[in-house]
Amino acid sequence: MFCDNGLSQHFQIQGGDFSRAGRVSTTIKEILQEVGIDRAIIRRAAIACYEAEMNVVMYAQKADLILNLTPEEMTIRIEDQGPGIEDIDRAMQEGFSTATDAMREMGFGAGLGLPNINRNADNFWIGSIRGKGTVLIITFHLKQADKT
Repeated sequence: MFCDNGLSQHFQIQGGDFSRAGRVSTTIKEILQEVGIDRAIIRRAAIACYEAEMNVVMYAQKADLILNLTPEEMTIRIEDQGPGIEDIDRAMQEGFSTATDAMREMGFGAGLGLPNINRNADNFWIGSIRGKGTVLIITFHLKQADKT
């Protein structure tokens, strides 16, 4: 699965499917364990993937997630088809949430998703167009175990 040239995997996430929420991030964690990525990086990547996956499930119709892995770097790109984010700066603030009451009743919507992604990634980029969707690019450097 993994070679000197790297690995690339494509996943689809279905919006609104809470019964399958978290499966993509669990699969990515298993892939990273299988290829021998440092445990500290796996933990950070699993948190970031889960938060991104839950945002898709909660807010978008669907998304494509692409995992690219080289010996030096892991990049996770999530491109969703959804409503987009009206105010990215505000959405990046810990505690800000647009979750519905139904989402909150299920235990989601604490407003920690995007801040957790940013905190765990070595590099994080987000772009969004209202009415079209959101793109996240999450990068981890594989030569370091702890984010400094």
